[in-house]
Amino acid sequence: MMQDQPSEYPKVVARVIPGVCGFVCIISATRINARTIALEISDTECRQIKQLSGQLTQMDLKELFMPLTKNPVYREAERAGCHPSCAIPCAVLKAAEVAMEMALPREVRITFEPDSDAAP
Repeated sequence: MMQDQPSEYPKVVARVIPGVCGFVCIISATRINARTIALEISDTECRQIKQLSGQLTQMDLKELFMPLTKNPVYREAERAGCHPSCAIPCAVLKAAEVAMEMALPREVRITFEPDSDAAP
């Protein structure tokens, strides 16, 4: 895709607040064509996510749906030294799915609640 031509597909932007680490990041996913997504991970202070962003700039439809152990997002996250429970790799895949119009842009949230069965 040429830089000076606007994309015919809208850019999907996700702001990710991953948790206690505090390393917020922005994930941008733009469909390039029927089978390819351009990815950009930015605005983070996390060393591992910065490394991941350099390795993960685009992916194709086949890669998007690969199993976890073969998925390029999770493989690159492992190579970058990301923590296993880091929310960023999942968010990258969600943004890519939305960019490919295979998912709706809905908020994902994990909440922690007190254990109602715990003794007082």
